[in-house]
Amino acid sequence: MNHVFGLKVGPVSFRIGSQWRGPVAALRRLYAGYPEPDGVCDFTVRLEAERIWRRWLRPSVAIRGDYVLPDAAPLPLAQGLLAAEMGMNLQMALGQKRFLLLHAASVERDGRALLLTGHSGAGKSTLAALLGERGWRFMGDEFALLDLEDGRLHPFPRAVSLKNESLGLLNGMDPGRLGPVLEGTPKGTIRHLRPNPEAVARMGEAARPVLILFPRFGRGLEPAVREVGAAEAFMRLTQASTNYVALGERGFDALARFVGALPSKAIDYADTAQAEALIDDLWPAA
Repeated sequence: MNHVFGLKVGPVSFRIGSQWRGPVAALRRLYAGYPEPDGVCDFTVRLEAERIWRRWLRPSVAIRGDYVLPDAAPLPLAQGLLAAEMGMNLQMALGQKRFLLLHAASVERDGRALLLTGHSGAGKSTLAALLGERGWRFMGDEFALLDLEDGRLHPFPRAVSLKNESLGLLNGMDPGRLGPVLEGTPKGTIRHLRPNPEAVARMGEAARPVLILFPRFGRGLEPAVREVGAAEAFMRLTQASTNYVALGERGFDALARFVGALPSKAIDYADTAQAEALIDDLWPAA
């Protein structure tokens, strides 16, 4: 790889190499202030041309690394930053064995953590980013890392990927914390937001989870809260985990303890103001 960038996020380190300068330069800007790994990295990501001539002629970026999806389609070079982010996600999803991975966002306040999980479009990333700017510590939006032994959540505060209508949240943000606008991606228009300095400075601090939240966003939805039973929460979180099956009995035991010890709620909301109000109402009792 002609261009290399080392990145440590919480307890996980990455080495990202690229045949092009652009993706690595964009990563350096987006992750300014993050520590560099010391020693051997946990995972390697490589961004390389699908065919040798595609390095120069209509360049396309294939995502490679320790773990690969053979049938994954390459991305145009203009979306090289997105390819790097997807590469890191892929390594975590297929290779992480130290933690139970939950496709969820998490935030912390007063040493206690809130987990937000749901299907794509439920608004977990937007809510976590919003709360992270309003008195909560942002811990992550793509993966929540559940400790297999003590049940704590470990921070993994990568850049937040905001999409389409959620981009309005970035209005007034420090431009230095924003990545480039990426248009025409498989998920529409995307822009990344670097977490604030507190989230980066404290990404070595795990937190005790106290509430599981299943948000559901929809235009015209009335604000609502309902209880989610432990059995339902367990099944929904197995579906939200990329390594639950691979971890076997350790994963089952960790998740069973997790859902058995925490209350779970589902909320409906039509805008972020409603969601924030519902969370404020639920939090003191958690």
